[in-house]
Amino acid sequence: MVEKEHINTGAALHLLPTKKFKTTTILLQMLAPLERETATERSLLAQVLKSATADHPSRKSIRSHLDYLYGAVFTTDVAKKGDYHLLTFRLDIANERYIENAEPLLEEGLAFLKGAVLAPYLENGVFSEKIIMEEKRNLQQRMEAVYDDKIRYANNRMLQHMFPEDPYRLQAQGELDRLEAITADRLMTIYHSMIQEDKVDMYIIGDVEEEQAVKAASAFDVFENNLHVKETAGTAYSVRETPNHIKETDDIQQGKLHIGCRVPVYFKDSSFAAMQVANALLGGFPHSKLFLNVREKESLAYYAASRYDSLKGFVTIMAGIETSQYDKALAIITEQIEDMKIGRFTEDEVEQTKGMLVNQLLETADSAKGTADLLYQGIVGERQVSMDEWISQVKAVTLEEVADCAADIVIDTVFFLHGEKEDQ
Repeated sequence: MVEKEHINTGAALHLLPTKKFKTTTILLQMLAPLERETATERSLLAQVLKSATADHPSRKSIRSHLDYLYGAVFTTDVAKKGDYHLLTFRLDIANERYIENAEPLLEEGLAFLKGAVLAPYLENGVFSEKIIMEEKRNLQQRMEAVYDDKIRYANNRMLQHMFPEDPYRLQAQGELDRLEAITADRLMTIYHSMIQEDKVDMYIIGDVEEEQAVKAASAFDVFENNLHVKETAGTAYSVRETPNHIKETDDIQQGKLHIGCRVPVYFKDSSFAAMQVANALLGGFPHSKLFLNVREKESLAYYAASRYDSLKGFVTIMAGIETSQYDKALAIITEQIEDMKIGRFTEDEVEQTKGMLVNQLLETADSAKGTADLLYQGIVGERQVSMDEWISQVKAVTLEEVADCAADIVIDTVFFLHGEKEDQ
């Protein structure tokens, strides 16, 4: 699957022609700086825009039209990409090549998508108060569900302590204490700002002719100048002299240990692949250092893993432990990092890790959305790399490069969420 990029076609068009799928996937990606003043509004907008359009002013009307389009599926979502906020509109629609006497489905699907994004349902020039209230309730429920998911909650609290003034502390869904105050007028202001200022990219993935895709994307000509994202307010890279340790209590049985580490290796850097391997060896797979030594060998954790955000230069380590095992678990986790810094791992371990990373990449690329996500990482990360190049770079990583990347991992914040009473 080779990407064909077209800039002057309305939204920046990325066509990925393939006969692998019987459906066509269309993604409209809208990127803006992640800001406390707008994240909650953008998250609410994602739901409001999905609920009604000028041509289909109700969820029922939208469902009926999607059924008419041979069961097309329309979704919206928000995500955090480093210090940026991403709003995605996604339409999965059957490819008319595989349906006898079908209407021009790609054209009709894009017309519906254009209506959802550019011709929303309005009442007296603003979004419907009824729809806003309904979607506020839905979004509130999703926000409150994060508190019940103690792993996510602990991770959010760790980020808030580690990045107190940085947009990275924010969640893509926004903040509950800002939700209720959002008015229809405020939502319209944010909507117009989004249309005028967001960086917009369109992905069309499927068995589609280039001329057909370019013609379809040109309908989004309002975005022809939306090629660059505004600079974020992210803070400069800095490292604490000593880690910050925070403990908080909650009504839980199992403690949640989250360790935030800074690492100055980003997606655009030549050492990115080596950092991927280093993190995967540390805590990415069942054979990783954390899983084997913290969970299996010492039986200290119910789970133990690490994640690497290459858009922020950030590694988080997570473990579910008994409160009484806090000191021992932290010591063993720290030991795994220090061992990797001095190259205390085998060639077999690294080769196994690289093989599993390659398989993971191939599995991700086996879906339309996964393929687009991998390519979009290059847009946000300021480095374009093909799947073949990515895999080749992972395979070429040496033991020395893994140790060099591990040497850059610095523990910044240790956050522990535990029950009201510590175990004796």
